[in-house]
Amino acid sequence: MLISLQALRALAAWLVVCHHVMQIFFDFKAESALGRFFIEKGAIGVDIFFIISGFVIYLSTQGKDIQAGRFMLNRFMRIVPAYWLYSVLVALIILYAHPVMPSQRFDLHHFLLSLVFVPAENPGGFGLYPTLSVGWTLNYEMFFYLLFALSLVAPQRYRPLAIAGALALVSTVLASQPWLSDFYRNSIVYEFLFGVCIGVCYRRGWIGQGGWAPVVLLLVALMAIYQLDSSMRLLNWGVPSALVVIACIALEPWFRSVRPLKMLGDCSYSVYLVHVIVLSVGWYLQQRFSLSAEWVIVGCMPVILLASWASYEVIEKRTFRYAKRWLAAEPRGVPRPQLS
Repeated sequence: MLISLQALRALAAWLVVCHHVMQIFFDFKAESALGRFFIEKGAIGVDIFFIISGFVIYLSTQGKDIQAGRFMLNRFMRIVPAYWLYSVLVALIILYAHPVMPSQRFDLHHFLLSLVFVPAENPGGFGLYPTLSVGWTLNYEMFFYLLFALSLVAPQRYRPLAIAGALALVSTVLASQPWLSDFYRNSIVYEFLFGVCIGVCYRRGWIGQGGWAPVVLLLVALMAIYQLDSSMRLLNWGVPSALVVIACIALEPWFRSVRPLKMLGDCSYSVYLVHVIVLSVGWYLQQRFSLSAEWVIVGCMPVILLASWASYEVIEKRTFRYAKRWLAAEPRGVPRPQLS
């Protein structure tokens, strides 16, 4: 993974954290310019995540003879263990410490659907959100992984076209059928395709590195994000986010020597999963003991960082290493796939 994209992943995760700070502690109300920025723009971290995901998945499979089933197993081992753990933790909080998450409700059927990435109406009545609410993005991630896995039957040169066709088929035709949720009709799914296209350009050497042109591109993209809202999300946020990703790739020489950025990027998935839990506990303590919201928020930030680092080291990395050992133990004569 490019260090620049690791840094961007970290930034995207913490933008989402700040967005949820404004939701949990201030009910999306703010008087300061910074607070309004996080309310209105913080969710763009999701768009950046999706584009980076498309980029990484495309590049990680190029030049490799990988079967669809093995690809999905690799993705499963990357995504599921931590997600299931924190989903169970949220379920336990709802059942036995409900004041920490008072807007949540528990329903076993909904919980099981959450674990298998099937969109379903949250029993709390606030939309198609799983038990661990931020997991709605993982429903899209797993959807993209499935389509990408199916595209692996095509020759490598045609895979981007196969993915584009599959996304269009599902989001415009099949999602209108009663047996498939219209959750997948959201145009945000095409942001994965943006990432794939950027991957194609990068692999062909069309994204140069260094110089000041990427800085100008980055400033233009950030200005567009600042000026535009999410009413036409794919156009207003998706396109500028893709330009941000391209600019960061081109600025890789500037990031290469800043090694702590890699650690922050490594932890970004766990940051995304744990932050709502930490913030909810912080909000409960603030309400229970009449504490200053600002000081509680400040206290929550290092807790999120430390918890996510521990989650990455203990859960994500150990699961990944176990999976590699397990796959390497296959009978001789069977090619050993590389997890990515």
